[in-house]
Order: sequence, then C-alpha cells, then structure tokens
Amino acid sequence: MKLYPIKLLPFVSETIWGGRKLIEEYGVKTEKKNAAEGWMLSCHEAGASFVDNGEFAGMSLADVVKANPVLCGKNAEKFDDFPILIKFIDAMDNLSVQVHPTKEYCELTGKGQSKTECWYIIDCDEDAGLILGFKDKISPEEFKAAIENNTLTDYVETVKVKKGDFFFIDSGTLHAICKGILLAEVQESSNTTYRIYDYNRVGADGKPRELHVDDGAAVTKLEKYSQPDFSNPALDTDKRRLLADCPLFKVWKLNTVGDLCGNADENSFVSLLIMDGEGKLECCGETISLKKGDSIFIPANAGGYKLSGKLEIIETRI
Repeated sequence: MKLYPIKLLPFVSETIWGGRKLIEEYGVKTEKKNAAEGWMLSCHEAGASFVDNGEFAGMSLADVVKANPVLCGKNAEKFDDFPILIKFIDAMDNLSVQVHPTKEYCELTGKGQSKTECWYIIDCDEDAGLILGFKDKISPEEFKAAIENNTLTDYVETVKVKKGDFFFIDSGTLHAICKGILLAEVQESSNTTYRIYDYNRVGADGKPRELHVDDGAAVTKLEKYSQPDFSNPALDTDKRRLLADCPLFKVWKLNTVGDLCGNADENSFVSLLIMDGEGKLECCGETISLKKGDSIFIPANAGGYKLSGKLEIIETRI
C-alpha cells in the first residue's frame, strides 16, 4: 500500500432547515433538494464519506481505515471507533434548540454517543446568531417549566456572530445554529441529538418533529455558556492559528498566501477542509488541485507536504 493524499466525497444530509449553498457554491453533488449538511470526513454508519481518487477510489472511508488502521496513526488506537466527523452546515432556517449527551450519560443509560463539537463561522447574514447556554443559571424545575410553557427562548442566550468567529461546544451545552449561517464543524463521531424545542415545526410527514425532553433535561448544563481560549501566542502565526485542543481533536485555521508546509507524522492523520480559495497540495510525490469545498485526508506517516496558493483551511488532527 502506497500512502497518498485521499480526496473525499461527502455524505449529504437533507433537512427542513437546510440551504443550497453547498451545492451551488461549494461543488457538493447531490440529487437531494438541499444540502443542509455535507459530512466531509465521516466514518459514521449514518453516512460515510467516499474516496474519489487513487487506490481506494469508490470505497467508503470507513472501509478503508477498517482495513488499514495504520492510516489513522497511533493516537487513534485509544478510541474504539474512528473518533471524529467533520461537516459543512448550511442553515437557511433555525435548527432546533438541542443538546448532545455526555460520555457519562451514555454509559449510564447504555444508549447514544457523546458529542463535543466546535464551529468555525465561514459566512453569515448580518444579523445572524447562535443560541448558547442560558442568560443566567436556572434550576431544573425552571428549565422544565419553560419547555412545557413554550417559553424556553426567553431564558436562552443568543450570541451574534460574524465571519471568522469560533465556538467550542462541550457536550451538555444547550445550543442552536440559527438561520443565515454557514459553518464548518469538527465533532466527535456521533449522531446523537436531544431535541428540546423546535419552534412548533412539523417534519416532512406533516407531524410535529420528535422531542427528547427527558434525556435533554438530564444532560443539559443549566448555566451561562463559557468559551474556552485555546490560543497559543508562542505557536500561532499569521498563517496558522490554533482554534481547539482537547482530548478528542486539535483544530487549526490555516491561511496560505504563497506556500505553507506541514507534516503528517506517525501520531495522526491530517484532515484539510478547504473553506475558500484555490491552490494545490504536494504530498507523497503527488500534486492535487484544491478549491473551496474539497476535503483531503492525509494518512499518518505520509511525511512532509506543501500547500500553495491562496486558501482558507480548517486543519484537524487527533
């Protein structure tokens, strides 16, 4: 097996709140009516990415790494399954107010998968915002009463956003992406969501969408949102900025104007999610053209690589 940079094709999720920017501006191909989410790097059973080039072309990334776990690197050995999922999300309308379970709650109940995530705002409407936590700390009784009385939005905190903002969302944090936002998400490889409030909307079947109030109430942190600061002035440069560093993943924002070199060592693969621009990647003796909407998986131990052109990239390692 010869190591090479793997270009991925996404699984596309269509929802009632999704837009078409990923189709019309980011080159995502689908027959679905919208592309609410593009799962740009995924080994999840609900929707895997597929390989578009080289020896593994036509295979799912899940099958590739299952047969060749060495591609993921040594850090992946501490996880039972492929640990992360990377998405584009295009919210033409508000997502539900929701929460993801903690690892402890999943172990206690024997269901679901914990989900810590982070968001980089690629673009947004001028008045766009996110729901993150609560205005003030509230009691469990107040929380349940607000859900029952349809007044939950009176208690939650709405944060205005702009292009380039970054948010780290620990599991158990009440949150919602609101309309008019396009973002990149790096998360645990989980599809477990407890929907708490959904603006009284109905689904494609004409029935109210399912809520998960009991589970949601059991895991939600009833407090103000606090944004951790992962910046590292000693290491950050004008071309490379650390966004998140946690036990699950490490995320950087890259700006390449000219050349930028990196290295895929024995510890982890490198995911490159192209958010804007055009350029190329030189790696393992191969050259791949890059444009916005591309997702590249560089295997662990691939060694040095060089990015050139003018590109905005989310780089992720485990």
